[in-house]
Amino acid sequence: MSGHSHWKQIKIQKASTDKKKSASFAKILNAIAIAARSEPNPDFNPRLRTCIQKAREAQVPQENIDRAVQKAKDKNSDLNEIVLECYGPGGIGILILAVSDNTNRTVNDVKLVLKEHGARLAEPGSVRWGFEPDQKEFGGFKAKFPQDPGADRDRLNAIISAIEDLDDVQSVATTAYQQ
Repeated sequence: MSGHSHWKQIKIQKASTDKKKSASFAKILNAIAIAARSEPNPDFNPRLRTCIQKAREAQVPQENIDRAVQKAKDKNSDLNEIVLECYGPGGIGILILAVSDNTNRTVNDVKLVLKEHGARLAEPGSVRWGFEPDQKEFGGFKAKFPQDPGADRDRLNAIISAIEDLDDVQSVATTAYQQ
């Protein structure tokens, strides 16, 4: 009966959930640090207020939120906000918002995922015109002119899922209809 230890099963499950929670917390706290750069007071910064609200919904400890805001106040943060534009299958536009301390690493990670799934990086401005800001979500965008991806829907969903799994990516928007 080796390998059937109750504690071992709990340990594996806990490690898995802790890893997911840690990645989620890191994304939210990076978003808070970027939003707090312009104004660290959430009463005067709606973007920061939205990020803090999302952090509380995800049960991020208040101490961690305060540390992220303080990090932005110190101005020593190496975090950069990156917007990448891509073309997916069938010419579907993909807009990626990432927050990273190493822009080259993040861009290369995204390029690798795109290459693996048959998509490509686009020139700045070639995709973004098809989106408008979505006030419901931090860094969110929605398509101005949604289009039907047709038979490429599964490939597009695979690309989006792979991109969202990257540590530095905050949000992904497409010009495809949402079903």
